[in-house]
Amino acid sequence: MPRTREELLKLLNAEDGLDNLKMLLETEPLPPVGRDVNNHIHTTYSFSPYSPTAAVWFARAAGLCTCGLMDHDSIAGAGEFLAAAQAARMGATIGLECRVSFKDTPFGDRKLNNPDQAGIVYMALHGVPHDKAAGLNDFFAPYREKRNDRNRLMVAAINDMMGRYGVAIDFERDVIPLSNFNKGGSVTERHLSSALALRMIDVIGRGRRLVDFIKDELRLPISGRIEGYLLDEGNPHMMYDLLGWIKSQLISRFYIDADAECPDVRDILRLADDIGAIPAYAYLGDVGDSVTGDKRAQKFEDDFLDELVEYIAKLGYRAVTYMPSRNTKAQLRRLRALCEQHNLFQISGEDINQPRQSFVCEAQRDPEFANLYEATWALIAHEWRAIADPEDGLFSARSVSRWPDLNDRVRAFAMSGERDY
Repeated sequence: MPRTREELLKLLNAEDGLDNLKMLLETEPLPPVGRDVNNHIHTTYSFSPYSPTAAVWFARAAGLCTCGLMDHDSIAGAGEFLAAAQAARMGATIGLECRVSFKDTPFGDRKLNNPDQAGIVYMALHGVPHDKAAGLNDFFAPYREKRNDRNRLMVAAINDMMGRYGVAIDFERDVIPLSNFNKGGSVTERHLSSALALRMIDVIGRGRRLVDFIKDELRLPISGRIEGYLLDEGNPHMMYDLLGWIKSQLISRFYIDADAECPDVRDILRLADDIGAIPAYAYLGDVGDSVTGDKRAQKFEDDFLDELVEYIAKLGYRAVTYMPSRNTKAQLRRLRALCEQHNLFQISGEDINQPRQSFVCEAQRDPEFANLYEATWALIAHEWRAIADPEDGLFSARSVSRWPDLNDRVRAFAMSGERDY
């Protein structure tokens, strides 16, 4: 009998997870490999139910042909992720997601792609050459420490707000153990929210008690979808659903602005150039109904997108990454046209960080997004070629000279990636 999801996670998240993966590949039924890809999978090195090994397994179990690592302020899971992908015979790409300061730019006082703070931008370093991963993780170590300084202040703010209800958490006892910080991972607002969610469930209870507490004691809104999830006392994803509500409705009450932990955007662009990574702006776009339930409806870059894309291209960004299922066709057509106009590489990826999310982006199967499959194989080729010769990457002077047109270059690299894989 096939193992349950919970049984698989226990095996794959264990210390000997890689050995267990190899065993499962021989014993568990798997679907045929299809065309689907995902370049933005979070693991336990930032926030996710999945270790790097588990992330690869569930990507393969969904029929994906490639998988992409993308953790916050950390790439410490890269070695495990790549080994697991090799065992599963999957193409793999690795990267790191970070927050950078746009304060010293024309957009410093605007809400860009960060739901919590103006002037701070999420960016992705895609296509990190594997031999540069350890150094990149070391670079972000002091920023992870600085982030924890702020995390401790936010824990205090949580306790000031929730202590009156008997709901309090401790950073060292309740938050750090939910992370891989001691292995080079990061501690994010999701870890704080997760610790708070677990404590709320423990103190308040599940089902109707929890929903009534949110409505009657906290007097905060809750969507019908999330309310339905929380009313189900047997819901195996209860913590993640409550976490989503906390991210959507409560975090603004304890959030403290990030500063010292967010390097200037120009510093990270220089770093990307030095190590041969591909810096990408992560497009969010105005949000209506959040797919994952953790973003409230609000406006982001769309009112000034033309000016922003022109600016980031001149600043030194090489790419834009976006998620076809998160935006309307009108939003994405506008964004894609701007990428073409400013010669920006287009990358896709669904940011997997909770168990209700599918590893497959069905929206990407639309023929309109066929270039995003090609882009994934180009990323994979870029990493291997840049390892062998830093002057052979997708944006190296030699490659640009050989294929001046970006679309021609991506196509050539994609052919190389699929062939060599």
